[in-house]
Amino acid sequence: MGTVVRLEHYTKNFKKVTVLDDINLTLESGKVIGLKGKNGSGKTMLMRAISGLILPTSGKVFINDKELGKQISFPPSIGLLIENPSFIANYTGFKNLKILASIQNKISDEEIREAIRKVGLKPDDPRTFKKYSLGMKQRLGIAAAIMEKPDIVILDEPINALDEAGAGLIKGILDELKANGSLIIIACHDTEELNYLSDEVYEIYEGQLVDKEAAEAAKKAIEEANKKAEAKKDGRAEENKEAVS
Repeated sequence: MGTVVRLEHYTKNFKKVTVLDDINLTLESGKVIGLKGKNGSGKTMLMRAISGLILPTSGKVFINDKELGKQISFPPSIGLLIENPSFIANYTGFKNLKILASIQNKISDEEIREAIRKVGLKPDDPRTFKKYSLGMKQRLGIAAAIMEKPDIVILDEPINALDEAGAGLIKGILDELKANGSLIIIACHDTEELNYLSDEVYEIYEGQLVDKEAAEAAKKAIEEANKKAEAKKDGRAEENKEAVS
């Protein structure tokens, strides 16, 4: 059985500000789900809601029909990278991941090494985390999220600080996780990159989920309008050319 995440009328308020507003959404395993929206739209809050890091003001989140905050505190199998990865500055990458892995004690040292290699780092690199570049820190954060092969993987801006080769590497990792039956949820400010990485994309605007069909229809209407405008422009240019000659 795959993993199903379901949000029902999920609303979250902080004081008088509504950061998530009546979200209804069902997500199933074996897919990469992309979340798009401008800064402050609610993407990260939605990720926090699914991971159990915040509880709703009203509404519910279910992981395989078990309600977060009541029947379970957190999804039983989840890997997270939300915002900037944070590790112990004076420890190596491997030592940091080994400490994290000891909490669940589910994987071997070799599996930790494998995750580090997958993201393009060296398990035996003697440098400490504080000497890592931004891109290396990002890669280590992704390694931490995937090393236990979780059922749900949540990555906020996974290709931030990565070059084109790094983005391609992450795409391969996401495809492998998807093939193994994980549900992957990512957020990315770059729409082109998000479309490249995702199977489905949902837009969030001011805490609300934008209707996908309406958004697609609006997008097509804009594209058609642009095409007509270009055709008119080309037609006028042709007329002017004939008039001159």
